[in-house]
Amino acid sequence: MTDMKQLLAIDLSWAAVGEFLLGAPLKIVLTLTLAFVVRYLAHRAITTAVEGAISRSEAARAKRDHKRDPGMAPPLVNERYRQRTLTMGSILRSIATIAIVAVTTLMVLSLLGIPLAPLLASAGVGGVALGFGAQALVRDYLSGIFMILEDQYGVGDYIDTGEAVGTVEEVTLRVTRMRDLDGVVWYVRNGEILRIGNRSQGWSTVMVDLPFSYKEDVDRVIGIITDEVSAMKEDTHWHEVLREGPSVLGVESITAGTVAVRVFATCAPNENWGIQREIRRRVKDAFDREGIAGPPLPPVGGQHSI
Repeated sequence: MTDMKQLLAIDLSWAAVGEFLLGAPLKIVLTLTLAFVVRYLAHRAITTAVEGAISRSEAARAKRDHKRDPGMAPPLVNERYRQRTLTMGSILRSIATIAIVAVTTLMVLSLLGIPLAPLLASAGVGGVALGFGAQALVRDYLSGIFMILEDQYGVGDYIDTGEAVGTVEEVTLRVTRMRDLDGVVWYVRNGEILRIGNRSQGWSTVMVDLPFSYKEDVDRVIGIITDEVSAMKEDTHWHEVLREGPSVLGVESITAGTVAVRVFATCAPNENWGIQREIRRRVKDAFDREGIAGPPLPPVGGQHSI
């Protein structure tokens, strides 16, 4: 009976209902709507700003590389910077979303009359505890962010992290996935990488030592090698990957009846292995054609002269 009297005592007039709806509920709806609008504008501004900045940097670098060597096409560079743009945009959009959601949640709780001081104090204590317990995870994420922002390496680069050496297959904020020459997949935490050696950024070097017999005329051999490696620059396939034509540096070493001549060149990233094999093949064919003797064979074990 008492409950019925309390229900009848509630003012259910249209004026009371309208006053209630125009109070906290309307403010909450307006707050959520404003949050969605701010989030949309922030995401759009971030996407436009990041893509514009990276596009300008990409165009400048491609123009510089093309001017240095017109034979180098920039699609690989463009793809690398496109992936970096998308990753950077995703990071900034995530940060903006988290900040907007946090502020909006606090505003809604305040409109509902919930005291924020105890919640903020609890959140502060929880944040400190989480920070101590997840130091390694936070370090991994921060290192991943700086690696991406500084463009230390990207997908397709051949890198040396100290723990593993291989080709990068995937880069996330927490780990980097690599595959070495044996086909083994390595997962390296970004926070554990203290140094990075990138063998694919910008260009790669080609260095080949070509041995032959000590009895051969060095000037004649160097002339043969020069003719063979110079012809590679005229080849359509190798012209596209070579930045500078192979040059013969001269005699590199003389050991045990063998003379070695060194050839040096620069090329597009990760193309050095194929160029080295092609130089050896061409020079070997030329040596056979010109009758140049190779290095002397080592003595057979167990046989001694008397």
